[in-house]
Amino acid sequence: MIFLLDVNALLALAHAAHVHHARTERWVAGLTKSDRLATCSITELGFVRVAPQARLSPSVSAAREHLGLLTHATRPRFVRLTDDLGAEDLPSWVRMPTQTTDGHLVALAGSKGARLATLDEGIPQSTVIPAGGRPPTASPPPGPASEHRQRIRFRR
Repeated sequence: MIFLLDVNALLALAHAAHVHHARTERWVAGLTKSDRLATCSITELGFVRVAPQARLSPSVSAAREHLGLLTHATRPRFVRLTDDLGAEDLPSWVRMPTQTTDGHLVALAGSKGARLATLDEGIPQSTVIPAGGRPPTASPPPGPASEHRQRIRFRR
């Protein structure tokens, strides 16, 4: 299976200072050898934007370098998903402006035979990286839309 990491999951995996680093590392350690992690333009650009803002990287260039080291690792193996989807491809559950990026990432992952992996509950058709030793959970199919806000918390 290919798992497209959202920005928060990508940051958590890359930075030990992220509050969910251990959680994300445990999940990655439990993946099979055939599983792949994925990025796309949106998640890579989000990583490079947020890492310096959250003081996880000292600069944009350092964030770019850190991302490159992560995505060129051999375990886990990473792939980059090319993105040719537009607003017309958003899932029908996207009702709020705050849901557009999550909806786009879910649609992109689905179009490539992958699945969005996230730390956030409530994103339809995504895999939630578990908090404990539980196996990954899949979010239920889309139901009544509720506003979703991605939260990024960091240890200081």
